[in-house]
Amino acid sequence: MTRKDSQAALVERQFGAQAAAYVASPVHAGGPDLDWLAARVAVLRPAMALDLGAGGGHVSYALAPHAARVVACDLSPRMLAAVGEAAAARGLANIETRACNVAALPFADGTADFAASRFSAHHWGDVAAGLREARRVLAAGSTAVFMDAVSPGRPLLDSWLQGIELLRDPSHVRDYASEEWIALLQAAGFTLQRFKRFRLRLDFASWIARIGTPPLQAEAILALQRQAPTEVAAHFDFADDGSFTLDTACFEAVAA
Repeated sequence: MTRKDSQAALVERQFGAQAAAYVASPVHAGGPDLDWLAARVAVLRPAMALDLGAGGGHVSYALAPHAARVVACDLSPRMLAAVGEAAAARGLANIETRACNVAALPFADGTADFAASRFSAHHWGDVAAGLREARRVLAAGSTAVFMDAVSPGRPLLDSWLQGIELLRDPSHVRDYASEEWIALLQAAGFTLQRFKRFRLRLDFASWIARIGTPPLQAEAILALQRQAPTEVAAHFDFADDGSFTLDTACFEAVAA
């Protein structure tokens, strides 16, 4: 079987059709990490803030009350159209949208003074390039916040996590471990300032419905969970219905 989709096309195919689901998703609409982001940007009050891999736009909605201008960047025009509609409905007139790849941002060097990304980087085909681009478009001394699912780091746990993520969504690339994130940020020209860990409970039924996982792949995830060794089942707290707990983290860094 021949496949010709690029990673960017695969992301658009997966997420474009599910745009409304991600705008409405309770998992994406709230959480302690999003509260933490809103508190930080309320202090910083940026002139131009970027939401990299905007998805359902929840980072943009959190940034908008505290930034003069917010640009929601995403590969999917359909996702951005949904974000634009939601922003208008919320009266957030300072949010604009831009269809682009995070590895090639359409902004001049040093034009933004804040950037954030949430639950997006694990879909980036080249996360190192995306972080370098984020650093390029940020003025020196500006703050960036990256939030994502993270690997527990141990090879056994990592293999199980990446496996169920890929079965659920073929556009998944990798949930990076915290140590990998820190190294990638440093290599891109950022200095880590703060780092927070969280645990996120995922309801299996809504998790697969949100991305439209085919029944065969959903059943494969459940079959894997039923075969998980005790240390894997304990870490992810697999429930009989497939629900489980995911590690997430927030990285606040400054453009050096």
